[in-house]
Amino acid sequence: MSDPTFLPGGILSMAAGAVDRLLSAGSGDAALLYLWLLKTGGEYDAAGAARTLKWDPVRADGAMQLLAGMKLADPKRSKAPPAPAPAEPPEYTAADLNRELENPASPFPALVSEVQRRLGKVLSTADLKSLYTVYDFAGLPAEVILLAVSWCAEETGRKYGTGQKPRLPQIQKECFRWKELGVDTVEGAEAHLKRLASLRTRTGRILALMDIRDRPPVAREREYITVWVDMGFSDEAIRLAYERTVLKKQTLNWPYMNSILKSWHQKGLHTPEQITAGDSQRPQRPAGATAPQPAPPGEADRRAREDMERMRAFLRQQSKEGN
Repeated sequence: MSDPTFLPGGILSMAAGAVDRLLSAGSGDAALLYLWLLKTGGEYDAAGAARTLKWDPVRADGAMQLLAGMKLADPKRSKAPPAPAPAEPPEYTAADLNRELENPASPFPALVSEVQRRLGKVLSTADLKSLYTVYDFAGLPAEVILLAVSWCAEETGRKYGTGQKPRLPQIQKECFRWKELGVDTVEGAEAHLKRLASLRTRTGRILALMDIRDRPPVAREREYITVWVDMGFSDEAIRLAYERTVLKKQTLNWPYMNSILKSWHQKGLHTPEQITAGDSQRPQRPAGATAPQPAPPGEADRRAREDMERMRAFLRQQSKEGN
């Protein structure tokens, strides 16, 4: 039986010109978002695109800006009706928790035991409610929750010192972030953790390029760097944006630096070579104009003597007329 994915009527088409522009831009993000827009009829919704493509909404906005710069998307169609507020998790009671903990067929008791072992403490009732919210309301598998717990524990130890453990509200927040990104299987969680580890290493390197070596990044700084990495910038390009920022602002200004990188991203410039060749901030000489040439050796002195002689002649003439 034929795969229904490829049956007529379920096919999207692309103009050859659009393909050429996407290939010239060299942006995988722009190409993926363009396919998403084809399927939605051009209607853009950052949250919907991020959910489908498993991106951060800021990354989706960056790709949208790049498409708009190539005239492949209409920013005026970017406004979507506000998404309904997510449903609030229920208020779980002690009876709800006890019922689940006493259920021999439930993985929840084993999950609680393992989380307690990894955090080195007995979970309070409030902790159990947070954990059960992730397990029941978010619907994440126990194995995925444990991977999130391990990640949070590792990050907390790195940030605050060995032996420090995360609180359950922190773990709950991280689990909900994974859920929003579509990280809801063991395979997906393992791939996500590899990306997070790679991003952590890259973040440390980028901070050093920005002369920040004595502290870890705060959350907002980490968000900026994640977006820049997802946009495809090389370390050297980020350093160049940092230098331009300090030259202009006399200090590191994250929003200003972000505006520089967003501008380059919209133009498809992601390496120092591309930026040098195509950045519009570089002074441009009018077409056909040539750079002024320095005077040959001795020419400047000759011109100066001629100017002095003309001045003397003018003064002598003025003196005669006065007499």
